[in-house]
Amino acid sequence: MTTADRVDGVEGIDSERVTAWFSSHVTGSEPPLSFALIAGGRSNLTYRVADSGGRLYALRRPPLSHVLPTAHDMAREYRVITALGPTAVPVPATFGLCEDPDVNGQPFYVMGFVEGHIVRDAHIAQHDLDDKARRRAGESLADTLAALHAVDVDAVGLGDFAKRDGYIERQLRRWYEQFRNSQVEGLDTATIVGSVHDRLAARVPPQLGTSIVHGDYRLDNTVLGSDGEVLAVLDWEICTLGDPLADIGLLMVYWTDPGDEGAILGLTPTTVPGFPSRAEMRDRYAAASGRDLKDLDFYVAFGYWKLACILQGVYARYVGGAAAGDRSSVDDFGRSVVRLAEMALGALQGA
Repeated sequence: MTTADRVDGVEGIDSERVTAWFSSHVTGSEPPLSFALIAGGRSNLTYRVADSGGRLYALRRPPLSHVLPTAHDMAREYRVITALGPTAVPVPATFGLCEDPDVNGQPFYVMGFVEGHIVRDAHIAQHDLDDKARRRAGESLADTLAALHAVDVDAVGLGDFAKRDGYIERQLRRWYEQFRNSQVEGLDTATIVGSVHDRLAARVPPQLGTSIVHGDYRLDNTVLGSDGEVLAVLDWEICTLGDPLADIGLLMVYWTDPGDEGAILGLTPTTVPGFPSRAEMRDRYAAASGRDLKDLDFYVAFGYWKLACILQGVYARYVGGAAAGDRSSVDDFGRSVVRLAEMALGALQGA
């Protein structure tokens, strides 16, 4: 356990050193600071930070252990949020990046804490938003994604952020490598995940243009106003440049219609009355972006497969003792990996 693993009862925060860093780098912050881990994150950890003057911040850092190569890069996440600040894409303001591991064991960055609703399940959707706000949430989510994909990467200083072409091929290599580095004894997922990988690799559509790709764009990675408007897009840890259709494909994976058999991890807020249907979301994005979605089934299949790889990594970290924060439902992840791979196969049949 490092000095940042548990100080004053807060996992992942060395309160004394982080407070000193705030005093030197975050203009206007007033010590002492209080830290609280925000529930919901199963990868990078997010903390609510309050200073003595009542100002609120959010601090992001990597998991406590089992940090995979190329994953959990705080500098990349900080860079993209900062670059998007002046655009039409709603993101929190950024205040500083700390890359010195002596401060808190791992790099971290600080951004504004955006007050609003994070809709993680059906109960929250029913309690926090009325029918009109739920519909607006879906529309705003689709419009915001189209706005993200319309950002000129060169104009915002992200032209060298990543390779532009061959996005799906690169993603297939990346996530398959992460999957193979996250094997869990007694969990038999390699055969089906490998089979889907090979089928996807053989059927990659031509990439039509290059955009900023969020990589995990879904309802509960946004902060909503009471009217349903998207106030901030969060969790940019796997953002890169590439094929924008990957984002809308993954959004379709998460956007569960009432009666769907495939509710991802039981998180079904979009089945609550008021939300647009999956088809309406697809059409709204197509109209806002002007993009041809004829190959969308392939990207949906890729979304299911990628999510299977991600869940395998989360489960491996959990088994290794690194699941600080939300531990709910993690024990079911092994079965979910297999089911997601099966759903990818089903989507490929329609592609």
